[in-house]
Parts: sequence; structure tokens; C-alpha cells
Amino acid sequence: MAEETESLRNLIGSARFVLFDFDGPICRLFAGHRAERVAQAQVTWLAERGLDGLLTAEERKHPDPHAVLRAVDRRQPGSDLVVELEERLTRQELKAVDTALPTAYADPLIRTWTALGAKLAVATNNAPLVAARYLESRGLAECFAPHVYGRTQRLDLLKPDPYCLNRALSAMGAEPSGALMIGDAPSDHRAAVGAGVRFLGYAGNERKRKELRASGAEFTVDSLLPVLRVLRAKGAAEIGRARPAE
Repeated sequence: MAEETESLRNLIGSARFVLFDFDGPICRLFAGHRAERVAQAQVTWLAERGLDGLLTAEERKHPDPHAVLRAVDRRQPGSDLVVELEERLTRQELKAVDTALPTAYADPLIRTWTALGAKLAVATNNAPLVAARYLESRGLAECFAPHVYGRTQRLDLLKPDPYCLNRALSAMGAEPSGALMIGDAPSDHRAAVGAGVRFLGYAGNERKRKELRASGAEFTVDSLLPVLRVLRAKGAAEIGRARPAE
């Protein structure tokens, strides 16, 4: 445990810029509005228009609506069909904000990192409006604003492409060596590698942990609590050093 804490301290201790994935490390967006149903609704919508042939049998059963959207974009990039499908997904994501559940310890972690002077950004495959609306609902918008970067009409630039991470780094004036990405999927890890930033995997369950480890992620946590504890200890140490001697 002590060795693990030390590894975590070394990983996050010097991070002056922290890039958060949104759905996972910050909240469970589809907690009350299941992602699988959204993905199936996309497939049904395509089928009603005689377009389900754009998807393979595996893609038609995929539980991730982003995967369905990207599959259609690969076959008809930039088409009106893709634009409409993306807009439908954004509406579903906005609807899901009302029932999203905060990830345990995410709110105090974000506030603590901000209080310690780190600059924070969101780098997500969700629509940026969705992330911004959720953060506003939790009173966290000022911790990130204006650095919320998400899905654009260029769906080929979704993670694992490092595009949104690079946008965040550029906007914040951050060197990759001083940045840390927190994500819960192999695509997050691959994007972090592509952007040249350190990576902390958040594995909310054993399946996520195995997927992250298989992708090459060296350090994962199953809770944000140890991260919060390390930051609070860092803050206490800094206060101690700043206090004038008796």
C-alpha cells in the first residue's frame, strides 16, 4: 500500500495541468439513461430508414452509441446522415445529464486540485455542451471554464486521436510533460500517449481495469479517494512550509 501511494504521489505530484475524461472519471452520464438503449435507438433509427446495412452485425449490437456513430461516419464521412445522427446523440446526452450520477470523490477532487493551483480541462468524446451543463449543475464550471473540449463534426478526431487533448494543452499553454490525463478507457490512454502526457486510469470495475491494463496503462485506481488523499496531504505540506516559524 505504501509503495502504491508513493507511485501515485510521483505520478500526480507535479501535474500542473489535469485533463479529465468526462463520462467515467467525473460522472456516470448514463446512470439513469442507459447507453445501450441509446445505441440501440440509433440502430433502430437507421433501420427505419433502410440504412442499417451501413453497420456490421457486431456494430448493430454494440453498447456504445459513440461506436455506432463513428461506424456510420467511416462509411459516409461528413454526410447529412452523420450530422443528424450526431445531433440525435447530443440530445440524448443532454437528456442524460438530469439523471447523471457524480463519480465518488470526483467533486472534492476537482475542487482540491483547483485550490492547489492546477489548471483543469475536460477532454471527452461527449458533446462539450453536455459536459459544460453537467459541471454547471454541480457548481464545478469555474474549475474548468473555458477549457471543455469534446466532440466536433470531425468524428474521425474522437479519442483515441489526441486532438481534443492537444486542443486543451494548447489553450492552457501547457507543456505535455507537466500534464496528466485521467480516463477510464483504452481510447483515453492511447490519446494520452499520442499527446505525450502522463496517464492515470480510473477503473470503476474489474472489466475496466483489465481493459486499461491490456492497453498498456501502467497505473490504475478503482477509486478517486487515494488521489484525493494524496492531494490533501500535498496541500497540508504546502501550508506547513508557508507557515512562519514560531
